[in-house]
Amino acid sequence: MANPPCIWIDPKPMRLLPTLLLSAALTGCTVGPDFVRPAAPAPATYLPPSEPSPTTGQPAAILGSGPQAGWWQAFGSPALNALVEQALAHNRGLEASNATLAAARHQLRAIAGQQMPQINASTRFDQEQQNLAAFGFSGAGLGLSGNPQFQLYSVGGGVSYDLDLFGGLRRQVEQAAAQAQAQQRQTEAAHLALAGQVVGQVLTIAAIRERIAVQQAILTDDQRNLDLTVRRQQAGEGTLVEVLNARSQFTADRAALPGLDQQLAEARHLLAILVGVAPADLGPCDVDLNSLTLPTALPVTLPSELVHKRPDILATEAQLHAATAAIGIATARLYPDITLGATLSQGSSSLGNVLTNAFRGYDVLAGLTVPVFQGGTLKAQRAAAVDRARAANATYQQTVLNAFGQVADLLSALQTNASAVDRQREAEAVARYSLQLSRRSFEVGNSGILQVLDSERLYQRASADLVMARSTQYLNVARLYVATAGGWPSQP
Repeated sequence: MANPPCIWIDPKPMRLLPTLLLSAALTGCTVGPDFVRPAAPAPATYLPPSEPSPTTGQPAAILGSGPQAGWWQAFGSPALNALVEQALAHNRGLEASNATLAAARHQLRAIAGQQMPQINASTRFDQEQQNLAAFGFSGAGLGLSGNPQFQLYSVGGGVSYDLDLFGGLRRQVEQAAAQAQAQQRQTEAAHLALAGQVVGQVLTIAAIRERIAVQQAILTDDQRNLDLTVRRQQAGEGTLVEVLNARSQFTADRAALPGLDQQLAEARHLLAILVGVAPADLGPCDVDLNSLTLPTALPVTLPSELVHKRPDILATEAQLHAATAAIGIATARLYPDITLGATLSQGSSSLGNVLTNAFRGYDVLAGLTVPVFQGGTLKAQRAAAVDRARAANATYQQTVLNAFGQVADLLSALQTNASAVDRQREAEAVARYSLQLSRRSFEVGNSGILQVLDSERLYQRASADLVMARSTQYLNVARLYVATAGGWPSQP
């Protein structure tokens, strides 16, 4: 595209430049749609009327302002609290997210600076030799020997200012601010998710440790059964089949331990990565399920407040804002653009005269750029910006629905988890009592070893299921804290 036409102004009206700038600023407008924050959702609850809200029992969900900062402290474990704080301070992913946020804020300041007058200074030294023959002259005809050489010293500067009559620059600043806001929300979401991951990993380690303890207790019983069958056989009261059955059960239960040990090692390695250290530097993580406190009441954020609190929702809202501002940027390109400027330069072949008034020159100019024919490019770019804004709006709405669905799932899980734990406790108690009776009956010779082994398998399964039910209950409580934006205030 050709350079914009320049209107040269007599130096005397230079005093009118501030007036022209003020007039342009007052008469300028900002094209494109203004961003309007999406309305809060209408539902007052997360669950449908057919599903009772878990407001009774243990734990109970209490709708209100939601979890407070440091929600993980509700589990009553100093070791857990220390691990979460360590992760928030040293996790490398958070460090990268914080650096990306800082870059977005610097980018915002860089774009905002374009709204100010742009002032540049320059200095230059030239050593030139003119080729007179190229212009049809000869040095001899001008009284010169050969082509003349000379030096030129110059200093100068200039100022330019984009009037931004239709708000293109203002929309760029608005877009950059929204993008920085989106990055901030993504950083907050990363903090929230990391706390949830650390708590979840600690709970997983505690559950594996509990399963190992149960398995070791079963092995102790297996060894006692084996010793008893061996003594009975030696006393002539038992058979080799009973001994082999007891030994088979012992070896089978012992074979499960290496797999549990590997699960524990892998869980500890992942926890080390989350807290920002090498696996060898993690240290002990002696958190047991029995040392944790299950919260009796869970503060749950109201649906109307969740959209103004969850960082992932706020991030997509900021991205929608940026996409809306992009429409204004594309629209402004359809209109003329005016740039005012002035330059001042001084040049002399003598360094001592370079600042002398006699060698000064300046100009004041106004440049006008008008899009005349672009082959439909500018209109297509605006249409694309409109479509991207529609996509951003749909993404925002989907993010809200996903968040509501996640909270609804976890609220439903509160009741089912509590019921599952109660039933598994009952099943474990019955299986333990049955095992005690079977072992006593075997010891007095009223039954065989197979009955004891069957009772052991039932008790083993019931114990493992109880550990799983308890750990799932704790995990879902932690997930509910995260899903309802634990520790984050509502945003205006």
